[in-house]
Amino acid sequence: MKLNDLKDQFDALDVGIAGMTYDKPEIIQAFDEKWDINFPVLKDVEREHVEAWQIRNQEYGPGTFAYGVPYPGVVLLSPDGKILAKWAEKGYRSRADWSDVLEEVSAIVGGS
Repeated sequence: MKLNDLKDQFDALDVGIAGMTYDKPEIIQAFDEKWDINFPVLKDVEREHVEAWQIRNQEYGPGTFAYGVPYPGVVLLSPDGKILAKWAEKGYRSRADWSDVLEEVSAIVGGS
């Protein structure tokens, strides 16, 4: 299951979604076109959010090719930017279970 597939369910909870990556704009655009992404994908300039949200993959130190890469994850923010919940998976191949995320988000925002 992909986030694209759940967009309508998040919309029903009045929860907006966006992706975020540190990739170059042309990589973001190619990804968007390949997967027909129907939500905004933002660029995390200088990996500021990766650090602020404490989701940087610690396996890669300064000077390595992947330094600054985040754990794949999901962050639920309040309208004023407060982190309400965070799902970040160790490694780079694992992803949050979208069904679980949707259920937890629903409970947090009062949609269930």
